[in-house]
Amino acid sequence: MFRHNQLIIKAIKKRNLGLILLINSFLTLAQLPGKMDAIYSGTPWFDQNGNVVSAHGANIIKENGKFYLFGEAHTDDSNAFAGFNCYSSKDLYNWKFESIALPVQKSGKLGTNSVGERVKVMKCPKTKEYIMFMHADSITYKNQFVGYATSKKITGPYEFKGALLFNGKPIKKWDMGVFQDTDGSGYILIHGGEIYKLSDDYKSVVEQVNPNMTSGFESPTMFKKDDLYYFIGSHLTSWERNDNYYYTSNSIKGPWTSRGLIAPEGSLTWNSQSTFVLPIIGTKETTYLFMGDRWSFPKQASSATYVWQPLIISGTSLSMPMYQEGWQINIGTGIATEIKRGDKIIENTDKSIQYTGNWQQLNNENVGSESKSDEKDASFSIQFSGQQIALYSYVGVENGYAKMLLSDKNGKIIATSLIDMYSKSALSTPVFRSPLLKKDVYKLTVYVTGERSNWSDKRKSIYGSTGNFVTLDKIIIN
Repeated sequence: MFRHNQLIIKAIKKRNLGLILLINSFLTLAQLPGKMDAIYSGTPWFDQNGNVVSAHGANIIKENGKFYLFGEAHTDDSNAFAGFNCYSSKDLYNWKFESIALPVQKSGKLGTNSVGERVKVMKCPKTKEYIMFMHADSITYKNQFVGYATSKKITGPYEFKGALLFNGKPIKKWDMGVFQDTDGSGYILIHGGEIYKLSDDYKSVVEQVNPNMTSGFESPTMFKKDDLYYFIGSHLTSWERNDNYYYTSNSIKGPWTSRGLIAPEGSLTWNSQSTFVLPIIGTKETTYLFMGDRWSFPKQASSATYVWQPLIISGTSLSMPMYQEGWQINIGTGIATEIKRGDKIIENTDKSIQYTGNWQQLNNENVGSESKSDEKDASFSIQFSGQQIALYSYVGVENGYAKMLLSDKNGKIIATSLIDMYSKSALSTPVFRSPLLKKDVYKLTVYVTGERSNWSDKRKSIYGSTGNFVTLDKIIIN
């Protein structure tokens, strides 16, 4: 059903683009000659090798002036466990691939054709070991448990130890998270709002400190500000985005009070699902970074992206009232600021954009100006002079996957990425942004793949796109 490599090769041959050496369907072809200058949500991120950053269901810990990001590695072929990746960064913008911290095991519970999700790492204050926790399962999601692995080194390799035990038995649950309190105590968070306290060495559970808060609650994360605990989670909608909500309590043991949504109703938490909250503690302020996943099944490796936004906190009020496409964080002071630049805007009807194939030009009150096509191999391209390019799309329920190629003035491919233009919540948003390049002449080409994100959950409910449209709102050049 999903034959992306063959599709792109066919498209390239059809348009005689010459010698383009595709490594695979989603990786870049060369090291990207530039860096990011901010956190940009909803667009592919690239590591130092030009590969798409694959670290979903993640968390971050900071050590020796570096942030270490742990998350799920993925393929575009299945949801089977492909390892847990580790990246590092000094600024939260640019990520260096460090290692597959925990690879697929030769056999056993995290071996071939198993499931490993929601990886989280904490450093144990008592042993100084790094303890990795995860949801481990069979590929049918019928043998779930919370597992753990250990390492003396933050980047691994981690040694898988098996199930985390409570009263001698595994915790037979799905989505999980972790929380480390200010006294060093470690906790396991379970969907529904269950909270378990870890032993001093973080290798077993000694107490269930809180039962279920609610039903239909997954992707849990928790943080603490002053003396108040905040517990965030999402509704049960598989990989579909939804309106995440939260609880507060003065004690980790409860009682917990439901406070409502963390983003405007209908925004679907800015099209994301919660995974972690990172406090960035500076000399002047502490910014609490909401980390969310924008899943894209089945192309989780190549086109799933991240939504990272600063939280606004006032007492029991927790919110993300506005979506910030790009924002900066001063790691020293902890102060977050939104980026505002005078970039050049090129509308979809501009003559500098070259269209091939069948494209519709729409202009109405609901959609605005939009170019759209679902004709397989149809494309648009633009040659531009500058150092950064951003592609804006009207994402929506009928949209599918697009293939993006960025090349220099000599035709050398700088980057390629698969872009998911599906969204249950329709809006105009950036779907690709390049790093800051050397100021020069470049070319951006975008193809219609004829594929879309679509999936079913354990209950056989159908989610995802209803069509294969690729759309263009505008292009912004910096």
